[in-house]
Amino acid sequence: MSALIEKAKSTIGLAKKYWHEPPKGNYISYKEIASLSGAGFGVYWATLLPMVIGLNASNFLVGACIGLKPVDLQIMLNVANIIGIPLGIFRSWYYDNHNLKGGKFLPFIQMSVVPMVLVSTVFVWLPYESFSYIVKAVVVEIMYLLLNVFLCFYNEGYTYFQQIITPDAQERTNVMSISQVIYSLAPTITNLFIPLIAGLTWGLNNIWTYRVIYPIFTVIGMFISLFFFSKCKERLVLPKKKLEPVRMFDAIREVAKNKYYWIIQSANWVTFLEGGYGVILGWSFVYAFSGKYEATLGLANTVIGNAALWSMLSAPFVIKKIGKRNLLILANAINVFVILSLYFVYDNLILICVIWYINTFVNTYWNIVQHNISADMRDYHQWKTGVRVDGLFGPLGMIGTFIGFFTGMFYPAVYEKMGLLDDYNVLYDDNMRNNLFEVLIVFSALGAFLNLVPFLFYNLTENKHRAYVDVLKIRAMFENYSLGVLEDDELKDVMGIILQAKELFGKQPVSLDKTKLKLARKMSKKSTDEKLLRKQAIKAAKKELEEIKEMNLAIQRADIIMQDLEKFTTEAGINRIANAKQDASQGNTFVYDDAKKLLKIAKKLPKSNEVEKEIREDEIKRARVKKEALALVKKYGKENISEPNLQEKEEILNREAKSFKESMKQRKDLRAYLKKESIYLRVTKPYRNADNLIKQSENYTHYEELVEKYKTLSI
Repeated sequence: MSALIEKAKSTIGLAKKYWHEPPKGNYISYKEIASLSGAGFGVYWATLLPMVIGLNASNFLVGACIGLKPVDLQIMLNVANIIGIPLGIFRSWYYDNHNLKGGKFLPFIQMSVVPMVLVSTVFVWLPYESFSYIVKAVVVEIMYLLLNVFLCFYNEGYTYFQQIITPDAQERTNVMSISQVIYSLAPTITNLFIPLIAGLTWGLNNIWTYRVIYPIFTVIGMFISLFFFSKCKERLVLPKKKLEPVRMFDAIREVAKNKYYWIIQSANWVTFLEGGYGVILGWSFVYAFSGKYEATLGLANTVIGNAALWSMLSAPFVIKKIGKRNLLILANAINVFVILSLYFVYDNLILICVIWYINTFVNTYWNIVQHNISADMRDYHQWKTGVRVDGLFGPLGMIGTFIGFFTGMFYPAVYEKMGLLDDYNVLYDDNMRNNLFEVLIVFSALGAFLNLVPFLFYNLTENKHRAYVDVLKIRAMFENYSLGVLEDDELKDVMGIILQAKELFGKQPVSLDKTKLKLARKMSKKSTDEKLLRKQAIKAAKKELEEIKEMNLAIQRADIIMQDLEKFTTEAGINRIANAKQDASQGNTFVYDDAKKLLKIAKKLPKSNEVEKEIREDEIKRARVKKEALALVKKYGKENISEPNLQEKEEILNREAKSFKESMKQRKDLRAYLKKESIYLRVTKPYRNADNLIKQSENYTHYEELVEKYKTLSI
């Protein structure tokens, strides 16, 4: 008991110490972690009603309450997805190109929550009882489209925000785990009380539950969300300069080369199949045993939800021990067997709950890890290309939307084939319901297996990611120094990274010898003194092993860091700079007539060793950029390509449109300007690439100056 009291005192002491300032090496204070937790609580309640409004057959509101058929719902969803494609592309572009105050994603969270709550409340209060079937379908479609304008901004903003709250992957995992533990109180409350209240009043398959009970929680969540998000901030590793606009198609071309993006996307494409079993818990309580256990669904949800708590608490330790990739593979493998076991017990409510508990425990790991691997993938992309892209990963993801047009019809077709149309009361029939459950379970297990396969090819380890972020910090330091905006704290942090890398570069990892630990564990523990000595010896042996492990990881990072620091002094780097100076000397003359010839020559270059491969890859990339620019020159004509006038852009943006006609004219002029600007930037890309490379190489020549400045700070 005394040990627990001491532990509690220690925790409170740490909270006080780091409430306003984060621990050394971290970015986030305990106060901000608490704010993020409160914000998550608010997000869950604010989206409670909007998220239950879905166009799928398993949805109680539009299916059982409003009475729309499964296949019709899927067709409506496909229509909504088609209409949502241009809106999604706009969102993705706007995230990376807006000038709103407050951050990259926080403004969207704060601006979209009020209209989202308002539209969802109006949605459920429309008099569907007096509508014909066609009118119901049309009204639901229109309201769903309007709701998703705001819901997507809110949800995506929150998802992206979590990924950039800290550039440190392990800290991000820890913070998200802690915040999820705290805001998991939100679903615990709603999962307990909403089914309980619904069971005692109208029921989950009655629209009055959604008109009265859900809006109360949603409005409260809206205010909580607004309050706590105002106390959070974003953190991106970027130079302190005005960011250039990220052109959509340029970003898409670069994103398409990101192998980790395709791994994550291919796994997402099969989640539709795995999700089929998700209706079994709710339908079992509502329709099995003549629905007499419906009121206890809330209690079951509360108990099952407790499983997520243990996943959240253990996630940082598990991820640190085995890594995100291995955790994903292990969790999915377990999930396959868990879902298959459901096949044999789906007629037993208690065993269903037991399986759901295990399933929730496993799936919560995925919910935590997916945000982290998406953030890691974006940092990798920034390291690889030099361009920070967040929202513009979205347009390429529209491929998944098109795939969803077909895959989304799968389960509605199964439902109708098995006899579930617009009358959900057929689920009270045990034979019909059980036959449907068996089919859903088999397909879901197959989906869980297919979801596992792509991550066998995911090799972006935590240590690689840390090295990439370190390199981004180094690049930002050099650029900030050249701009005259380098701060002392940034210099100290980054020079520490560089000096450690220089010290460890070229060293061989040390093998882990566990002899001391084994001997320590064999020590006598008969007396109190012997127990103490044994404990101290084990602790010392473990500490020594951890230090060796950390040093080995630092040696691996040193290789990546030094490659970047010395990239302009290698044979390939010298060749790269020579080409850049040659391209830059031509100015914006748009002379690319030799592009095709250069590409042929580049492809014939030798590739017998790593240096030759690197030079060949650089030459091919350089020639392809010129070839793309040449195609644009031929398409639009050299005489029609000129540098855009920024004053013209400012004039268009600052116009006061006093009528709809003037507003449309403003938008038309802006589109024309942006198209002209985009063409110019793409045509001049070879020169801009060369100029950027030369500037970066010049920035790196200031290293010795930075070392001297660092020494003065260290005295």
